[in-house]
Amino acid sequence: MAVVESPLAGKILEINITVGQTVNEDDEVIILEAMKMENPIFAPADGTVKEIKVKAGDRVNEGDVLVVIE
Repeated sequence: MAVVESPLAGKILEINITVGQTVNEDDEVIILEAMKMENPIFAPADGTVKEIKVKAGDRVNEGDVLVVIE
């Protein structure tokens, strides 16, 4: 099991995956806005999306778990 964590504090702009979707390592899964910049967040491993813990518009802190991949 792998988790996608927020690398910095910011706001979720886009979620590019759905629960049950298969992802590959380095697929772009979320766009995070931080310091007025759009930061893509990538899958750390291959797998299936088990859970998405955020929605567009949510504010997150550094280290928050955003997605669980199995």
